[in-house]
Amino acid sequence: MDSPDDAAVWRLDEARALVVTTDFFTPVVDDPYDYGAIAAANSLSDVYAMGGEPFLALNVAAFPPKLPNWVLSDILRGSADKAIEAGVVIAGGHTIQDEEPKYGLMVLGFVHPDKMLSKRGAHPGDALVLSKPLGFGTTTTALKKGEAEEAHIREAIDWMTRLNRDASRLAVRHGAHAATDVTGFSLLGHGWEMAEASGVGLRLRFADIPFLSGARHYAEEWHFPGGSMDNRLYFGKHITFAEELEEHEQMLLFDAQTSGGLLLAVPPENLPALLEDAARIEQPLWVIGEVVEGDSIEVI
Repeated sequence: MDSPDDAAVWRLDEARALVVTTDFFTPVVDDPYDYGAIAAANSLSDVYAMGGEPFLALNVAAFPPKLPNWVLSDILRGSADKAIEAGVVIAGGHTIQDEEPKYGLMVLGFVHPDKMLSKRGAHPGDALVLSKPLGFGTTTTALKKGEAEEAHIREAIDWMTRLNRDASRLAVRHGAHAATDVTGFSLLGHGWEMAEASGVGLRLRFADIPFLSGARHYAEEWHFPGGSMDNRLYFGKHITFAEELEEHEQMLLFDAQTSGGLLLAVPPENLPALLEDAARIEQPLWVIGEVVEGDSIEVI
């Protein structure tokens, strides 16, 4: 209980542990089907972040009575299709009435106790590997303000609906020492949780960090969700930035993500095989830094 991991894990026997998590949020895109798919991928991600395989889920929903039935159906259909892709059964759930839509899943998964990933365990010298680009928060905020390009929104949706399943399996196969998914607390926030739990520091190379196509522009226009500002206030004292990085570039690393990628701490000797396997199955991975001795995060 003293480690801020992405899901609860309960050992059943020597070969099986149960992974339990839940997550839900308000809409981040306009299309209800996409919203349901993003919410499902986001909820499933916490099991993948623990190195587990999800198998069962329950809907958690709050819908305004005034919403047309087809909107509710499309949200649930988007989630159901994503669950089918993941090999997960949605076996019911619970819905209440609320003025603003909220949707997500409660998810169960299995993991082998000896192969479980957690935020604790990163070692100095480990490579830091990211499986999705950043910029979901600033892009979807621009959408809410009516200032986002359609191509940029479609790119963000494609990434947010992408499962972290393959990245998780690769991490387990190649002996990752630690993992977390990058969601509301941002890359720096979740990175700090990993660093603090592991008793190490992190060094990130800004030039190697991937961003969505429109993210830098929307960041320059200061289209950030409130959570990104909170992240800077809360985690900023643990971060040092290279002097040449402008404020909007720094904020991109505090940007609150929805259904972001996995951040992995990988032993350097395992990195070449991990990247080779990832390329073979067309799973994008970016090496963005390394674990170091210390008690802070440095962005160079």
